[in-house]
Amino acid sequence: MELVTKKTLHLLAGRSNLPLAEEIAAHLGVTLGHPNLSEFANGEIHSKLGENVRGADVFIIQTHGASGSMSVNDVIMEHLIMIDAARRASAKRITAVIPCYGYARQDRKAEGREPITAKVVANMFAAVGTNRLMSVDLHSGQIQGFFDGPVDHLTAMPVLIDFLRNNLPSDLVVVSPDAGRVKVAERYTNVLGADLAIVHKRRVKGKKNSVEAKEIVGEVEGRTCVLIDDMIDTGGTLVAAAEQLAERGATAVYAAATHGVLSGPAIDRIKNSVITKLVITNTLPLPPEKQIDKIEVLSVSKVLAETIDAVFEDKSVSEIFGGANQN
Repeated sequence: MELVTKKTLHLLAGRSNLPLAEEIAAHLGVTLGHPNLSEFANGEIHSKLGENVRGADVFIIQTHGASGSMSVNDVIMEHLIMIDAARRASAKRITAVIPCYGYARQDRKAEGREPITAKVVANMFAAVGTNRLMSVDLHSGQIQGFFDGPVDHLTAMPVLIDFLRNNLPSDLVVVSPDAGRVKVAERYTNVLGADLAIVHKRRVKGKKNSVEAKEIVGEVEGRTCVLIDDMIDTGGTLVAAAEQLAERGATAVYAAATHGVLSGPAIDRIKNSVITKLVITNTLPLPPEKQIDKIEVLSVSKVLAETIDAVFEDKSVSEIFGGANQN
């Protein structure tokens, strides 16, 4: 007897960013599955998959960011629980789709006696039976090596580039907010045909989210500048850099980033800053109270959908980005 196997794709999502998951499903022409998530009285999370996933290629979407009453830790735990449910239901391959990877900034020991928490997160996903990880604009490329399996490192660059081309003048200066992001900023300059500038900054030792912007390397006077970063959290670095550019004679300052964490004083800082427009993507949900005129949200759903389809069909992922997703 000869048996011809038929590949099936199942798409599931946690509760941290359902609108993005629904957009991805629409692009793929599939229906989101039902993980039937709930909490016990003590807050423990439970999941019971609503469909048969035996032998299926299962993609489980969950962005690692606080959402509603759920903390980032709750969200990660929910993701792990759904993956464990799929593995115990005999899924053939499980891909964790993580638009924004949790604890990505803790990717090394900056000082003694510190954890490397990004590696801890990778270990947890391996422990529950994840076969593959997929994420957008990791804080550093080395995180790909923390997981002992394939990691698809996507980039929101095509989405952000389209906006910059269509809405900003061609005589543009791309600005890296620190030395660590220069390589990414250079990619933008190459595609846009723009000039490059760098903000030299110094972190205050022993203090989290405390940064001093110091000097500008490059010519920005009389030019439109766009600050490029992977993540904006409290907005301190971004606003300080924008003020430096304005003091150096920049006519307008824009900012573009993949992940808009926007915690604490971020919204007030951006609202009162010299920044004309901040462009972010929907890798993290932006609640109504944080939606202001200065912030524009672009969707990465098409990029994620195309990558999921390529993985399912065993095609090249790097071809989707022309190799620009390799750090």
